[in-house]
Amino acid sequence: MFSWDLLANAVVAGLLLGGFYAAVSLGISLIFGLLDIANIAQPAFLILGSYAAYVMNEAYGLDPILTGILFTPVFYLLGALVYRVYYGSFERRGEESLRGLVFFFGVLFIIEVSLSLKYGVDYRLVQTGYTGKSIEFGGVGIAFRYLVPCVVGVAMTIALYLFLGRTFYGRAIMAVSQDQGALRLMGADPVQIKTIAFGIGIAAASLSGALLISIAPVIPSTDRDYIGRMFAITVLGGMGSIGGTLVAAVILGVVESLMSTFFGPSWSLAVSFGILLAALAVRPAGLFGR
Repeated sequence: MFSWDLLANAVVAGLLLGGFYAAVSLGISLIFGLLDIANIAQPAFLILGSYAAYVMNEAYGLDPILTGILFTPVFYLLGALVYRVYYGSFERRGEESLRGLVFFFGVLFIIEVSLSLKYGVDYRLVQTGYTGKSIEFGGVGIAFRYLVPCVVGVAMTIALYLFLGRTFYGRAIMAVSQDQGALRLMGADPVQIKTIAFGIGIAAASLSGALLISIAPVIPSTDRDYIGRMFAITVLGGMGSIGGTLVAAVILGVVESLMSTFFGPSWSLAVSFGILLAALAVRPAGLFGR
């Protein structure tokens, strides 16, 4: 039965979910949207970040978001290493289209299997001081376990937007896929710039993974639930558009929340991708694509 209170709660929940989806998609927006690297292993690093937060929470009682921030340099270095292997083995030889895709699929498989062997297939969840808390405004409930990841996700989006637009390395990242020759004339090494960008993308995924496990329990195969979402948000928002990523994430979050509330969760993702296909039919470059 339709209810205005139910509708309001679904919309608010969708907005909060959209902020989290923005954080999840930032890395792929950077790597796929700007570097043109189809890193299908990105969701595996998301789940790896979730398990890092779980281990630190179990062992030392650390908040998952604090763990995500502390582990950001570690995942940045891991991402830089992965790109260097990818570049030396495939991109430098011009074989990144197919064999590079297989490489990232292998990385995804290795991470997922390793986590399964180490931690099994039982769901893992962390406890925080805000897990069970909520506030209510006019009949609309706001759960802190959604509000906090949303705020962090929006902050991550703003930080990346400012980094890309107002720093030398940020502008170099945006330029590297457009004209590498001109970039060299500006005193920047394209390989080094791509390494930095890839590292930032993986670090963003790990921090998003810490947000994820504070919202819902995860298992190693949870990464499969986010492959489609990441690429859908990136394409819908416009390739490489950080602001577009946030808008597309909010749209996807609201649509999923409405469909789950009124028609059941099984319809949410299908309708979300239907909106993506419809939007691309009208505007192939995405909402904010050039």
